[in-house]
Amino acid sequence: MNDTIYMEYKFLVAPLQPASDILIAELGEVGFESFVEEETGVLAYIQKEEWSENILDGLYILNNGNFDISFTYKEIAQENWNVTWERNFQPILVDDRCMVRAPFHDALNVEYDIIIEPKMSFGTGHHETTHMMLQHILTLELDDKTVLDMGCGTGVLAILASKRGAKELDAIDIDNWCYLNSKENVERNGIGNISVFEGDAALLGERKYDVIIANINRNILLEDIPTYVRCLKKEGVLLVSGFYLEDLLLITEKCHEVGLRFEKNLEKNNWVAAKYVF
Repeated sequence: MNDTIYMEYKFLVAPLQPASDILIAELGEVGFESFVEEETGVLAYIQKEEWSENILDGLYILNNGNFDISFTYKEIAQENWNVTWERNFQPILVDDRCMVRAPFHDALNVEYDIIIEPKMSFGTGHHETTHMMLQHILTLELDDKTVLDMGCGTGVLAILASKRGAKELDAIDIDNWCYLNSKENVERNGIGNISVFEGDAALLGERKYDVIIANINRNILLEDIPTYVRCLKKEGVLLVSGFYLEDLLLITEKCHEVGLRFEKNLEKNNWVAAKYVF
């Protein structure tokens, strides 16, 4: 992976919100892998082999007259990207109980201390969806439970679930970089009961879980929720995020179709993380 070339886009966004969140969501749909939110906009990264000069054609947010968005782009080598990422990566504290930090940050005296190497994977806890999923996990009774982290990114959600007492966990991501980064982070945190796989929901087969965590995006969730339910034990819990408040009804309707009951949701800057029970 050391010779991977990325394209770095620097977007200037005004007003910053909600345009930045919409922009990040749309960029993720066309293949951008990672984002750094700045005071004036967003840095976005995509592997050059996945990139084309017209990749932004058709993005709704860039053609919305309510926002002023401009951008420049350039090639950037992997090692230079990591320097940029480290410079922008700050530790976060979730509900005064869970700290997510990089190896170069000092630890605090908290209940759950998670170390994430800040590389290309989504899921440092800074994005609203990851933050809210960490909040959900902090409320669950996970002792001796089996857990699936679908679209695991850095593996941070599975790592917290393990620290909360889960006995056996699977973490799955379709992106090779996320797969490798999750394996590194699982090892870095001294976790021995998380198995990391590269792939999608087709890998699940007949596996069964007490808790399934899926922080992906609306369209994939709508497609894969029936598969998740087939893998969910009776009275199991499904946590989903990666979509906006206006999509909650659609997600809930799909969950109801397959026998899930809505319990609650968290909301942050129009992003939603919802809990359903089987």
